[in-house]
Amino acid sequence: MPIAHRVVIAVFPDVDLLDVTGPAEVFALADRETGGRSGYRVRLAGPVAGEVRTSAGIRLLADLAFDEVGEAVDTLLVPGAVDMTDDGPRARLDPDVVSWVRRTAPHARRVASVCVGAHVLAAAGLLKGRTATTHWSTAAQLAAEHPEVTVDPDPIFVRSDRGRLWTGAGISACLDLSLALVAEDLGEDTALAVARQLVMYLKRQGGQSQFSVPLSRPASARRDIDELRLWIADHLDGDLSAEVLASRMCLSERHFARVFKQETGVGPAAYVEAARVEAARRLLEATDVPLDQVATASGLGSVETLHRAMRRRLATTPAAYRRRFRTRTD
Repeated sequence: MPIAHRVVIAVFPDVDLLDVTGPAEVFALADRETGGRSGYRVRLAGPVAGEVRTSAGIRLLADLAFDEVGEAVDTLLVPGAVDMTDDGPRARLDPDVVSWVRRTAPHARRVASVCVGAHVLAAAGLLKGRTATTHWSTAAQLAAEHPEVTVDPDPIFVRSDRGRLWTGAGISACLDLSLALVAEDLGEDTALAVARQLVMYLKRQGGQSQFSVPLSRPASARRDIDELRLWIADHLDGDLSAEVLASRMCLSERHFARVFKQETGVGPAAYVEAARVEAARRLLEATDVPLDQVATASGLGSVETLHRAMRRRLATTPAAYRRRFRTRTD
């Protein structure tokens, strides 16, 4: 008999549609790939049973009301909703949803949030003392409202509490998170088969970034800083020392470092290293060139520096990264 995986996905007014349908499709495909032996049985639960209008305007039907779910939950999946403000998107919190998650989570084998659903988990007290991720656009809000949570806006997903608690990034990252859950339950081969059906040619891991370095920071209030960031991306194999960058900006090194960090949130050296690691990632994914050439082309200089930078930023080695993410053309 297959192991029962009762998956309950929370739905509520203005929930992000893909946050619900994406995971549901992954679990359905896993069931199809295993000939119905996966054991996944997905149910939608809302404040009341019946129709729920999503943020896309498309309506879903909740199979159950929250108070009908009971304790037999294998995987509790919590998506999110946002309100658009003059300052950008802000995660919305429904007290009834938070209260239900707080009551239900202790009975679930595994709890996962999708996108801004991490805000619900945090409000329910599930992320205290843990590292979590969410959609990059609301990461600052999560960190400000929950200082007890270590918020990392970079990863695709974060797994903690010995695999019992997962937080995922936004929005299409719900597919990556769901594939990781399938891999944990049914093995990598089944997860890969599902990924093929989804035409996800690159299966990302939790440590891989949500976005490229140039997109990882909002546009600066200063055009000259934005122009410098573009120039850095085009000259990664050149001298990008603070002295050179400051000279290009016609500023003293000290003043330049202060302005750059104020506008981008990181120091010049950290920004340059992140951009170079991203360039190295792309070479490792798309080519078979030797590591010394990867190090030279990305501006990291030596294989030793390449190793150190990738361990620091991606917690992996160049060879391990290439084995996992090399995109084959044959």
